[in-house]
Amino acid sequence: MDPSNSRVVNINTDQRFPSARMKSPNFLSSIGAHEFLSIETWKAALTELIATTLLMFTLISSIVACLNSSHNPQIIIPFAVFIIAFLFLNVTVPLTGGHISPVFSFIAALKGVVTLSRALLYVLAQYIGAIIGFFIIKCVMDPKFIDTYSLGGCSLGDKGQSYGMIKPQDALLLEFTCTFLVLFVGLTCAFDKRRHKDLGLPMICMVVAGSLALAVFVSITVTGNVGYAGVGMNPARCLGPALLYGGSLWNEHWVFWVGPFLACLVYYSVSINMPKESLDWVEGEYDVLRLVVGSCGTVSASTV
Repeated sequence: MDPSNSRVVNINTDQRFPSARMKSPNFLSSIGAHEFLSIETWKAALTELIATTLLMFTLISSIVACLNSSHNPQIIIPFAVFIIAFLFLNVTVPLTGGHISPVFSFIAALKGVVTLSRALLYVLAQYIGAIIGFFIIKCVMDPKFIDTYSLGGCSLGDKGQSYGMIKPQDALLLEFTCTFLVLFVGLTCAFDKRRHKDLGLPMICMVVAGSLALAVFVSITVTGNVGYAGVGMNPARCLGPALLYGGSLWNEHWVFWVGPFLACLVYYSVSINMPKESLDWVEGEYDVLRLVVGSCGTVSASTV
């Protein structure tokens, strides 16, 4: 094919369909479609997959070990969550941003810290990684522990045992509140560039890990229900064991999805109305509100 002919065709097409020439590239660039072609993006997604696999394996194994110990698990489990989360964040934040959870990827996409395309790849990698992690646990864990603790999955309790079953609306409220707690305490600090520079990476990771541990501690102590496994705050962590073990883990499973993502939406609406004088926010070029308003053409995107 003669390159000059294809050039003429392209020029004529652009002249006949100016709206397609102007809108299509803008939309693709706004969602970061170019990142699908970037080898670095796929490397980052692979890193998220590996990190999520290892996180699920170490975290759930540690939680089951704590539950099976004679010591007070309500104190030991949050401490274990803090240590494990701190270590994984220190490793993954410089490499991928340290998401390791669809919740963090979702809020990062809403805030414009990452593109929608990168967030999608991260989320897919996290779900796959969680399934692999729980598959490893199912293969190596004592069957007695698997049945006793339902593979370490997210559970509201057995419907056949009403004394251990937490109400779905109460579990939803806990999922929302605890996830919002982590976002407000941990990510508000992480998204502040000036505070990130002043405190340094280890301290920021400690704040985020501490907020996760605090949310876990609150959730497993406040209800007093034996059958309630505590908040998930991570749909990937809840989906893996539900697929591999099933049973009671599918009871009101939607709670572990709706609660965290609803918290992300509410946190996003709160974060864009926070005072900016004392904060130096990460510049979100792909901020969802900026994209929507800019695409409507009613207000300049720079004013959002």
